[in-house]
Amino acid sequence: MRALFPKTPLQRNEHLSQRFGAEIWLKREDLTPVRSYKLRGAFNAMRKVRERQPDQHHFVCASAGNHAQGMAFVCRHFGVQGTIFMPVTTPQQKIDKTRAFGGAQVRIELTGDYFDQTLAAAQSYCAAQGAHFLSPFDDPDVIEGQATVAVELLQQLGRAPDLVVLPVGGGGLASGVTGYLREAAPETAYRFVEPLGGASLTAALEAGAPVKLARVNSFVDGAAVARLGETPFQRLSWIDRNDVLLAPEDRICVTMLEMLNVEGIVLEPAGALSVDVLPELADEIRGKTVVCVTSGGNFDFERLPEVKERAQRYAGLKKYFILRMPQRPGALREFLNLLGPDDDITRFEYLKKSARNFGSVLIGIETKSASGFAQFAERMDAAGLAFRDITGDEALSEFLI
Repeated sequence: MRALFPKTPLQRNEHLSQRFGAEIWLKREDLTPVRSYKLRGAFNAMRKVRERQPDQHHFVCASAGNHAQGMAFVCRHFGVQGTIFMPVTTPQQKIDKTRAFGGAQVRIELTGDYFDQTLAAAQSYCAAQGAHFLSPFDDPDVIEGQATVAVELLQQLGRAPDLVVLPVGGGGLASGVTGYLREAAPETAYRFVEPLGGASLTAALEAGAPVKLARVNSFVDGAAVARLGETPFQRLSWIDRNDVLLAPEDRICVTMLEMLNVEGIVLEPAGALSVDVLPELADEIRGKTVVCVTSGGNFDFERLPEVKERAQRYAGLKKYFILRMPQRPGALREFLNLLGPDDDITRFEYLKKSARNFGSVLIGIETKSASGFAQFAERMDAAGLAFRDITGDEALSEFLI
């Protein structure tokens, strides 16, 4: 592994340590050459395959993100051929980064609108070519590679931490880290974090086996996996369901912005999961040593406006309303007088312009204090305005906002 990249830092975070009255350490997997831990599993698996099958020079994977970049980097290191299947909908930035890491050793195939279609195409091609399919998490060699995160953090900390907080997607990182630490540091406890819209570990623990989620929110793209891996589940089935925490996607955005603005640390949504749940653990971690694995930092800054929007909505600093506005002179001015001194209109759009007496208006308002919205609603009620807060209505928000 050291031939590929140095140990990632284990950094004590003063901001978080003071906030929670604990020793909070960040294992910075966002600082590998490909900005995620996926490089570890890809390297270990490819190394072992080449030891067992010296004539194998062709590797295939299906990925739209960190696994693709990790495999591309390792293909270039070993000088082998890599074919990476990505959905047609993959952002160009991720395609370009994967190509840059792999260079001439890697060929990218864009196929399928959805990942399941991409995966099927990759596996079919792999079988026809006699190549080796490199799974992102459902592979013992990949899991063994991810376990090197645990080896490093024990060496760097010099003692066993009281608690390790791990993000979970397909389960490769969690099963690798816990598999090592449960033997090397049996006194260490764990908490596992999944995105609320992709809780595949929770579903597997409840069902007693991996199951496919009917619907996945893809915002936390590094951990939003529809089905936990079979091999990871075999190694994680001991987990107490109460030790698995679910992180709402909009709350993760608050954490991402805090880490960026306060600490200057760029985390992708999945990379922020372990830090995001610290407030839920505040009572039990006080005075303890806690290691949070920040699993990735592949964040496209074109998504920053969306992250800010989600964070403001979660914090109650931005709301959207549909209201019935009288269609007469002076009505808009009267409405503007209802706004508080810290209220700012960020969206104003007539939804229907054909009504003679009233028109439906979509309005977005940003403020400095969430409590101001209650007073604003009272003023609209007193003025006799009919309105509806649609901020938390997922269907309407997605359609209108």
